[in-house]
Amino acid sequence: MSDSAPQQIGVVAESATGETRVAATPATVRQIQALGYDVVVESGAGTASGFADDAYAEAGALIGEAWRADVVLKVNAPSHEEIGRLREGATLVGLISPGLSPDLLDDLARRPITVLAMDAVPRISRAQSLDVLSSMANIAGYRAVIEAAHVFGRFFTGQVTAAGKVPPAKVLVAGAGVAGLAAIGAANSLGAVVRATDPRPEVADQVRSLGGEFLAVEVAQESAGDGYARATSEAYDRRAAEIYREQAADVDVVITTALIPGRPAPRLLTEQDVASMRPGSVIVDMAAAQGGNVAGTVAGKAVVTDNGVTIIGYTDLAGRLPAQASQLYGTNLVNLLKLLTPERDGRVRLDFDDVVQRSVTVVRDGAKTWPPPPVQVSVAGPQAPAAPAAVARPEPKARLTAAGRLSLIGLGMIALFLVIAYSPAQLAENFTVFTLAVVIGYYVIGKVHHALHTPLMSVTNAISGIVVIGALLQIGHHPVTVTVLSFVAILLTSINIFGGFAVTRRMLSMFSKD
Repeated sequence: MSDSAPQQIGVVAESATGETRVAATPATVRQIQALGYDVVVESGAGTASGFADDAYAEAGALIGEAWRADVVLKVNAPSHEEIGRLREGATLVGLISPGLSPDLLDDLARRPITVLAMDAVPRISRAQSLDVLSSMANIAGYRAVIEAAHVFGRFFTGQVTAAGKVPPAKVLVAGAGVAGLAAIGAANSLGAVVRATDPRPEVADQVRSLGGEFLAVEVAQESAGDGYARATSEAYDRRAAEIYREQAADVDVVITTALIPGRPAPRLLTEQDVASMRPGSVIVDMAAAQGGNVAGTVAGKAVVTDNGVTIIGYTDLAGRLPAQASQLYGTNLVNLLKLLTPERDGRVRLDFDDVVQRSVTVVRDGAKTWPPPPVQVSVAGPQAPAAPAAVARPEPKARLTAAGRLSLIGLGMIALFLVIAYSPAQLAENFTVFTLAVVIGYYVIGKVHHALHTPLMSVTNAISGIVVIGALLQIGHHPVTVTVLSFVAILLTSINIFGGFAVTRRMLSMFSKD
């Protein structure tokens, strides 16, 4: 193949048992072709995700042998036999887990190929569109709540029915990363009372913004410098264990998401904690693939303890939404290919001066390049407020004394008395109406809580206040028609004012949660 000819992208079928995802969808195939590449898809690669071969063909892809392509896109790490199917000089892209799979790296490095690990994307702003771990964690967190709700067997939301009152479920989410936040949002949208813990105090606002209650562990903890969670201190672990023990006995559902890259999952719930939970409670251990956060977790299975607590240790939560997961994973790959194809000419150009490309490359032309140089990431923790600069303060304005205020009030009363005493009767009456209208308008509008204000309500209440005052002054005058009309005006205007407040308050109560 000449250096100017476009390279071929191969999308292969997954061989891992139970894997439902595929590395490209018909939609992402079109995006890859827009970069100048030819695309070949292995027959049946997208069947488990709901994408037939005909859909790929309609998108412009060839259906055939994909392992001999110049660039092979895959979800899971290849087996030893699959590594041998790659052509020399090929580029393999997939989830390699280089920190946990040194033997796999050795096997890959024995071939003259280049390997890019999508799970080694650095946590920096410009690499967010490539971050497969975040994409899959978002789906897994949502799915964890769905699995828990299915097993729980009761409402998540509280209800009051003719048959009785149903309290809302209480959900504890351990870890407020991407997966944890997705779980918090999903559980809250189902009506549950959600609580969350995390060693990073800066995520408290994110938890609250999704409707959760943040349970702070009041122990100093160093912030992570690379965007990933770090191992916690012994003091933190002791205090957190107390919180988990208290919450386990109170909540109905626990979802654990704590993972530390390259290390076994930390243990959060002990056997005693699980034993203290009520029968019918549910635990979803999202760290089951790395040993689990909960004592008794079995990776890939759901088990029921002696006291009736179900512990779900599924390791394929993202794959349980295969179409959505494949679309997001495929989009992450498209964004990587955009970075690798600056000329949009269908040819990969790997640039080690780019920190993102250097970080994801674990093997280059048969030589191991893992681990990469550390990436400097600034994760700002809480900053102490800077001392305010000295600012020249203006001289305070002279204020009236109590005697001065009383004098002004007295002068105003004398002036009002003189105006009423020496002015024509019609002017005195109009002046009285004006004064009362101002007072009513002030108390009807100025003293109302700001949350109840709308432009329309402010105007109608002002008009209604004036109408009420005018009608009160006219009621009792001859002929009788004036009195009747005045009464009708007072009645209708009062309904408008009080009814408007009642409707507005009821609308606001729809957005408040008890």
